[in-house]
Order: sequence, then C-alpha cells, then structure tokens
Amino acid sequence: MNWLLVIAGAAVGAPLRYLTDRTVQSRHDTVFPWGTLTVNVVGSLLLGLITGAVVAGGMSSNLQLLLGTGLCGALSTYSTFSYETLRLAEDGARFFAAANVVASVVAGLGAAFMGAALAQSLWA
Repeated sequence: MNWLLVIAGAAVGAPLRYLTDRTVQSRHDTVFPWGTLTVNVVGSLLLGLITGAVVAGGMSSNLQLLLGTGLCGALSTYSTFSYETLRLAEDGARFFAAANVVASVVAGLGAAFMGAALAQSLWA
C-alpha cells in the first residue's frame, strides 16, 4: 500500500516539475537554470512543511509518503541540478555554475527550515 502512495505522488510531481521548469526557464534569457532552482526550492519548502507537520502531529505518515516522498521527490531533482551545474562549468560559465551551487544549497536549506518552522508554529 505504501508504494502506491509514493507512485501517486510522483505521478503528479514529475509532470509538475517539467511544466514548472519549462515555464520558468522560458521567461529568462540566460543559461542559468532558473527552472530547476525554482522546483528544488519549492520542493524543499514543501518537504520541510510536510516533515514539520508530521513531527508536530498535524499530518499522517501516509500523507507524508504521498506528498513528501512521492510529490516532493519527483518535483525536486538533484540529478538535473548536478547535470546543469556540470554543463555550465564545461561550457565556461563557471560563475553561473558556482552561483547555481551556492543558490541551490542556501535557498534549498533555507526553504526547508522555513517550511519546518512554519509547520511547527501551525501545529504546535
């Protein structure tokens, strides 16, 4: 039963990632991967919120499987982040590669902490 929840969440998260990435990237005329950064930060925020809600008792573990593991797991993408960063560095855009790493780590962790803190304040 648990794996069905993960699959259902991923079935929504993967197309959402693709559509969000394409929409965001089409609005920027740059090699910087704004679309991937956006989905990763949003995924981190949601996962922090979901995890914080589960810890505070405001959400069930089944919902965490559906939304956290399934949806957020498919929405965010470490492999695309890695590939795009490598591609930027190989193409000579080293500043953008470094900026992508720093922005992704700082914004992703910040978003996860904000989500968890928000959940704790709502369900504590």
